[in-house]
Amino acid sequence: MEPIYAPGLDHVIACETALSDVDGERGRLLIAGHDVEQLAPRAGFAEVAARLWGAAGLAVPPDTGAALGAARAAAFARLPRLGDALAARDGMDALRGAIAQLPASGDLAADAVAATGAVAVFAAAWARGQDGLSAIAPDPAAPHAADFLRMVAGDAPAPRVRALDQYLVTVSDHGMNASTFAARVVASTGSDSISAVAAAVGALKGPLHGGAPGPVLDMLDAIGSPAAARAWLTAELDAGRRIMGMGHRVYRVRDPRAAVLERAIAELERAGAATGRLALARAVEAAATELLRARHPTRALAANVEFYTAVLLDAVGLPRTLFSPTFAAARVAGWTAHIAEQRRTGRLIRPQSRYAAATPPRV
Repeated sequence: MEPIYAPGLDHVIACETALSDVDGERGRLLIAGHDVEQLAPRAGFAEVAARLWGAAGLAVPPDTGAALGAARAAAFARLPRLGDALAARDGMDALRGAIAQLPASGDLAADAVAATGAVAVFAAAWARGQDGLSAIAPDPAAPHAADFLRMVAGDAPAPRVRALDQYLVTVSDHGMNASTFAARVVASTGSDSISAVAAAVGALKGPLHGGAPGPVLDMLDAIGSPAAARAWLTAELDAGRRIMGMGHRVYRVRDPRAAVLERAIAELERAGAATGRLALARAVEAAATELLRARHPTRALAANVEFYTAVLLDAVGLPRTLFSPTFAAARVAGWTAHIAEQRRTGRLIRPQSRYAAATPPRV
């Protein structure tokens, strides 16, 4: 068979999955068989993690929420043994170093629960350490989103927990993205699931992946008011700079996750628990969409998940430095499901390369 040259592996199907489906043309995302726009407002993170793990063929704990609570407690007990891992200045470096020290049991279901609980604890402990504060012990009886927010901020008001839970569900899995592919490559070698998760964290650290929405807030801060949006964006485009939070590698229309998070922020505002940035964000999105369409009529550049992620995570009280680790705290459910699915149905992932240098003569 003639090899296919596809830089970036665009349009190459590397596996079959029952976990999620991204329809970039129609702007539709299915997670474990459910539209994300219906799933996120109705299901909590533990329930969605259980659905993903079940779809991957894992033995799901009878009470996934309780299992995650126990995993958080176990991860917290490990904190004194992590050495300087959580002292790293970058949250993703800290997360990668801490996760790498988790023991791999070889039981994919147990490791999935352990890793998912641990990422939340390690991310929260790192964030507090950056402020010179002690880590807060988890409450194993609390829902996962509520406990994560409490471990970061010290309290967990219900409206903010609901918004954070919707975020965790919304980004829990998303097809064959870069970090998921990294996890599946490592899993395909027969390596343990903890190593695969650590590889995924390394991939997620890259700003091109979508795990770094903080610059969207920087943009909104710089614009300041809806009335200033068009002039500011025009100046950025004239200078050849990108508009943060606009455009996606797969979606040709507006990212459906942006719609979910926009509605979650609106709920927060109605509850009096948001920062008031929603009107500004909507005005900036509208102006950016119009300007980009005029300048690039053949390209689809609509709002992606980062655009409203930044506004939501800020509104629930998370520091900008914690945005990427929080993304990891959600996506680890998907990573571990893909690891199990790859081990169960896949084969060693080993693409070819095309040699592009001079070939010496044979002697």
